[in-house]
Amino acid sequence: MKKRDLEQSLKSMGWWLLREGSHHEIWTNGKETEPVPRHREVAEPLAKRILKKAQAFPAEGRQMP
Repeated sequence: MKKRDLEQSLKSMGWWLLREGSHHEIWTNGKETEPVPRHREVAEPLAKRILKKAQAFPAEGRQMP
């Protein structure tokens, strides 16, 4: 899966980019966090796992620090 498609899906569920590291980006919904690798292509099983977690913990409202 293309990383930008994964990012769009996360944004549509209310998740946002918390911070960037050298190998991963950390996405959050305000309570849960999920690392996303910084590659153009994310392996399909990993992308599905990330989206499954995002669906299980939808954002209730954007609460930026």
